[in-house]
Amino acid sequence: MAVARDFLLPDLGEGLTEAELVRWLVAVGDSVAVDQPIVEVETAKAVVEVPSPFAGVVTVLHGQPGETLDVGRPLISIDEGTAGHGGSAGDDGKAGAEAYRTEERAGSDAPSGSGNVLIGYGTSGSSSGARTRRRKGAPATQNAAAPGGSQAQTLPAQAIRVVSPLVRKLARDLGVNLRAVSGSGPDGLILRRDVEVSAPAAQSAAQPATSQTAAAEPARTLAGSAAIPGQGETDASTGLGIAARTPMRGMRRAVAQAMSRSRSEIPEATVWVDADATELVELRADLKRRDPEDTPSLLAFIARFVVAGLAKFPELNSRIETAADGGQEIVAFDGVNLGFAAQTDRGLVVPSIRAAHALSARRLDAELRRLAAVARDGKATPADLSGSTFTLNNYGVFGVDGSAAIINYPEAAILGVGRIVDRPWAVDGQLAVRKVVELTLVFDHRVCDGGTAGGFLRYVADAVEHPGSILADL
Repeated sequence: MAVARDFLLPDLGEGLTEAELVRWLVAVGDSVAVDQPIVEVETAKAVVEVPSPFAGVVTVLHGQPGETLDVGRPLISIDEGTAGHGGSAGDDGKAGAEAYRTEERAGSDAPSGSGNVLIGYGTSGSSSGARTRRRKGAPATQNAAAPGGSQAQTLPAQAIRVVSPLVRKLARDLGVNLRAVSGSGPDGLILRRDVEVSAPAAQSAAQPATSQTAAAEPARTLAGSAAIPGQGETDASTGLGIAARTPMRGMRRAVAQAMSRSRSEIPEATVWVDADATELVELRADLKRRDPEDTPSLLAFIARFVVAGLAKFPELNSRIETAADGGQEIVAFDGVNLGFAAQTDRGLVVPSIRAAHALSARRLDAELRRLAAVARDGKATPADLSGSTFTLNNYGVFGVDGSAAIINYPEAAILGVGRIVDRPWAVDGQLAVRKVVELTLVFDHRVCDGGTAGGFLRYVADAVEHPGSILADL
């Protein structure tokens, strides 16, 4: 007996209440396996693939790409009685769904999984044997992920080993059929470089499909939101034509809301200082000569100085909350979760290095690299992008010397680091060319006064100028 099950949009972590539907990975009539990715959604934190808790045949897709869905709303309906795998499919689906619910309750610490676990969602089964086919006569209301279109979707095949939605998008843009790509990552995971290597051979053959895809999909801005053409509109105030209207959605909307709230609620003040980073640059160069493979970056050293400075000036490692009686209170933290600003194709995000106060410069460097990579590839989880108590912003990578940054709400301060450049500098009364960097601290004037902010900034600047003496005490 056929049993249709509704899968509700789950809580994707950090108490998020909604998500934007980016792209369906299955269509009505497709057979899906337990834990098979069925849809890409974008939250205020990240783009993620949602796996199916049931096995069976897709009967209804509850939503269109670009639509915002509330958590708890039906996402997809699956007929568990006609999975298309013989008589055992329904039983396998029920067993898989039960395992899914068990692991959902257990959280993300389950001892085993298929690799498609999404913030506590997933199963102990493997999706590597998942087969997808269209039921005879079923309408193709949505295209599946394969660039080959509905024709490729009718052929049984293994689930594509791709985690990053950016890799999928790159494959679509280059006309690469992911089913023909051999992944070089763990367990055959397809990475960006695998798609790029496959692109030249696939470019000519897939050109028509690529052109159709480009025509069918709306243009996207760097923030990842669909840009709607202006339809010949003219702006009343400027008299200029409107090229496009871009809805504020997902991460871009979250960033805008946080920045607006920061500026409207936090009475911020800014202090800055130029620091002679020559000794720090020379120290790192010497370490690199000795150990080229495991030398911390300059930013990792500065991050280590920052967490040490926050131990001396803990007021800056705090936030203001509304108390139970309606008043305000300053909440101080026992430790530092260090956020750092990272620019991605989908906008500005702030990955968080948990318990940064307990890490050496080398371990901080490893976390900086790891989190920056997952953020750029669209693999960062909501947990990766939340929970910071102080933010470090390296805008020097953009070639600028200084900036009065906006505090990452609800934190109390943000430290900006400009580019390191050669400048004339007085050393022991003599003019010399030194490596100079500008450090800028923006702080919430409610949690401390200028003396505290200046003391912290001076501590970090002194550490940059004389790293040896500071590192000896860390």
